[in-house]
Order: sequence, then structure tokens, then C-alpha cells
Amino acid sequence: MERTLPRTQPTALASRPTPTAWPLRLLAALLLWRQRARTRRQLAQLDERLLADAGICAAERHAELAKPFWR
Repeated sequence: MERTLPRTQPTALASRPTPTAWPLRLLAALLLWRQRARTRRQLAQLDERLLADAGICAAERHAELAKPFWR
């Protein structure tokens, strides 16, 4: 006769990230920050005609460029 183990409810420990997950989260954050900095540099180089083509006004551009890279 085959025995089966009773099912248990997931615990808080089961939903925790593994100890090795933090380097991946850190890498993902660094890559995101790098991308934001790069795209904001590119936005700063656009002239008024290109901004108008993209549907971005000067105020929106200024607000985006004023943000720190982590936001």
C-alpha cells in the first residue's frame, strides 16, 4: 500500500526569496538605472522638432530630465 504525505499550507518561509536571489535583484536594478540614465541623456539631445514628433512638450522633457536615475 502506498503512503502519501499530507498536504501542508504554504508558510511565510516558502514565499521568501532565496538567499542567492539578491545578487540578481541588484543586477536588475543596476541595469534599469543604467537604461534610465542613457535614455534621459538621449532625451536631452533631442531638438524641438524631434520632441514634437514624439509628442513631448518642453515641460515634460524638463520634468523627466530632473528625475534622479533611480526614479
